[in-house]
Amino acid sequence: MGLHFDVEATTTPTSAERLAEILANPGFGRAFTDHMAVAKWSADEGWYEASVQAYAPLPMDPATQVFHYAQAIFEGFKAYAQPDGTIATFRPEANGARFRRSAARMALPELPVEDFVAAADALIRTDAAWVPTAEGTSLYLRPFMMATEVGLGVRPAREVTFLVIASPSAAYFAGGAKQVTIWLSEDFTRAAPGGTGAAKCAGNYAASLIAQQEAIANGCEQVLFLDAVERRWVEEFGGMNVWFVLDDGTLVTPELTGSILEGITRESIIALAKDLGRDVEERRVDVDEWRKGVDTGRITEVFACGTAAVISSIGALRWHGGEVAMPTETPVADQIRDTLIGIQHGRLPDPHGWLHRIG
Repeated sequence: MGLHFDVEATTTPTSAERLAEILANPGFGRAFTDHMAVAKWSADEGWYEASVQAYAPLPMDPATQVFHYAQAIFEGFKAYAQPDGTIATFRPEANGARFRRSAARMALPELPVEDFVAAADALIRTDAAWVPTAEGTSLYLRPFMMATEVGLGVRPAREVTFLVIASPSAAYFAGGAKQVTIWLSEDFTRAAPGGTGAAKCAGNYAASLIAQQEAIANGCEQVLFLDAVERRWVEEFGGMNVWFVLDDGTLVTPELTGSILEGITRESIIALAKDLGRDVEERRVDVDEWRKGVDTGRITEVFACGTAAVISSIGALRWHGGEVAMPTETPVADQIRDTLIGIQHGRLPDPHGWLHRIG
């Protein structure tokens, strides 16, 4: 039998006036709803004490293990207002399955997918007024799990906490769907064979920040990582998968090697591209294929994809001593983005059954 999330409503809800201000200009990850979903786990009891309760700081001992050994994973997906007034999330079961894979890699307990989805559903129902309705907006869900046992000692934690928080969201990149400039990291790598690259764990993002800092210092919005062995194969951006469009209309994305995160948006694009009659290749891509392919016209578009950014076209790849600029016209990325967003917002048919209605 799955977890039941009891609702303990906050005694200090956000005022209607303040909520209207937030929803009019939500940004990304700046404001959070009135409640959060919480469940605990111990090696002796399993999962217990599931509830939706007031959003509040967490009291934590300085010796809590997550602070010392980084046993922490997270997910991200969105809830969308639908034309009929209902709310739907996009492929939460797929996120729940990936959450389980991440947990297994990080020696954390595997939360059943149905409990993962139930936690988000309970939070969304409780804070339904926080789901924005303006074009391009959504409610971003952030489930996460961390080691909360107190004490030092390098071993899997025997006490763990799972939470879901939610934040009204506008476009991830300032300026919306404009083309972004990418910095090629030649000094840092994101993940290595046998490491945690395929898990959505906090440490992967911490490891990417120095390269992201370098990207910003060089006038770029995001960073591109190469493989850790040969330093030539394109892997992924700091928080997104990468796609190439060839001159014959074929879409190419780096194959999953164990050091690349298997994106839900990436997987969805594979299906949508095939629906649209396009060939899709999952294979290794040499960074020089990108650089030379633009010059020869073989590569006509490059775009990034992820839950937060959805699809963002790449305008240029920059590195120490060089830059290659992409075409400004991005018809393929635009078509796939419009199709994906249309499904998410309920404006287009959902042939794959990806929308999960909140009852």
